[in-house]
Amino acid sequence: MGGVDGAHEVYRGAQMDVDRRDKLAFPSFMSQLDAVVVGAGPNGLAAAITLARAQRSVLVLEAASEPGGSARTEELTRPGYLHDVCSAIHPMGIASPFMRELPLAAHGLEWIHPTAALAHPFDDGHAAVLTRSVDATADTLGEDVAAYRNFMGPLVRDWPKVDRALLSPFPPSVRHPLAMARYGLHALRSARGLVTRQFGGERAPGMFAGLAAHSILPLERVSSAAIGVVLGAVGHAVGWPLARGGSQNIIRAMTSYLESLGGQVQTGVHVRDLEELPSSRVVLCDVSPRGLVSIAKDRLPASYRRALTNFRHGPGVYKLDLALDGPVPWTAPECASAGTVHLGGSFDEIAQSEHECWAGKHAERPYVLVAQQSMFDDTRAPEGRHTLWAYCHVPHGSDRDHSEAIEKQIERFAPGFRDRILARHGRTARAYEEYNPNLVGGDIAGGVTDLGQLFTRPVPRWDPYSTPVDGLYICSASTPPGAGVHGMCGHHAARSALAHELS
Repeated sequence: MGGVDGAHEVYRGAQMDVDRRDKLAFPSFMSQLDAVVVGAGPNGLAAAITLARAQRSVLVLEAASEPGGSARTEELTRPGYLHDVCSAIHPMGIASPFMRELPLAAHGLEWIHPTAALAHPFDDGHAAVLTRSVDATADTLGEDVAAYRNFMGPLVRDWPKVDRALLSPFPPSVRHPLAMARYGLHALRSARGLVTRQFGGERAPGMFAGLAAHSILPLERVSSAAIGVVLGAVGHAVGWPLARGGSQNIIRAMTSYLESLGGQVQTGVHVRDLEELPSSRVVLCDVSPRGLVSIAKDRLPASYRRALTNFRHGPGVYKLDLALDGPVPWTAPECASAGTVHLGGSFDEIAQSEHECWAGKHAERPYVLVAQQSMFDDTRAPEGRHTLWAYCHVPHGSDRDHSEAIEKQIERFAPGFRDRILARHGRTARAYEEYNPNLVGGDIAGGVTDLGQLFTRPVPRWDPYSTPVDGLYICSASTPPGAGVHGMCGHHAARSALAHELS
């Protein structure tokens, strides 16, 4: 097979060369800003848009050469092959109440819906397939047809009643308590406990394990079912789309809309200290808790600074991007219709993989998440060629090349796949943090999402976006409701700033 083509890249955005004792140089017209946002990821841009829509002046500063955070698209393998660097499939982007309100289509964003949201193949050559239809999905689950309908049907019907509450800080404003209770009943269980109670076969537990493993938690841990329940319901209710041309186009559309409102984005500015910023009434930081400590320093009270320092990050990811000379030859033909494919077979195999990365081990048969965007988006690769996006969970901060294990898992369900590889690009968990400091140790979830941090991120505080420093807010995925290109963390933080500082 040979090694991964190219070194594991370390991304560093262009930075302004400044004397650290002085403020960064900004034009004089920026001296009377309402808000400065540090970080132009989806949440930083969402915060800026929320403020600009409220007719507040806002400047966004980004260290990299272009906005995006983890929602970027680059030619990683060969010219003409567009690969999403991190975030690729966007169920929460289209499910987000905030994102739905934005006229992003008018600014160039086009969502593409694959025929199926998800396929989950098994070693017997069959696959569970999640589509918009609960009934059609249940029909792929063998003996659990009726059980799946009874389990998922009410959740899908309730989704429009609970989407805002589930994507809000805790405690949410609940207009439909019975619907919320139904979600809570399932979500606060372990994934293993849920499937033991709900299903009796192999396919439904296997598919749910793949959904729940997006939590990057051991599947025996309480609350590990939450992400699986939400992602499954969203797949039926609104789908799992991808952005035509790459995830970067979500960011381009958000940036274009922000600029149409009068907001500004300045790239190549690495903020190391709050003192460097132009004068403003509030500062919102799309950074990790560790990043906030780094730039706020001793302005933060010792107890709050200590709580941020103790914020827990989980396992990282190893990412593999491939250029292919044709589509993946899946044994189960249904996989070709899905934008996302989960590899790992049975519930027990996926649970073992997730347990091992938490124990500091690299699983020999890891749970692998695959996205095949070029099957549905002809802008991603030259005609007749394809891209493949894949990653697995690895120990926090790992610098190990795990491409061999990923390729073996794909080959297991698609014999002959390796013969179609033209070029490879791998990125370790450690390299992900170097690419984007918010991905501490390669943790793409913005911090552990267990019961201890699911509702109290980044620290237990009635308003989780505010800090003890007047006018300073945090708006990254380390705040509620957590990871995903949904913008809700930034939106909620900006609303808090508007209510308390900018009214």
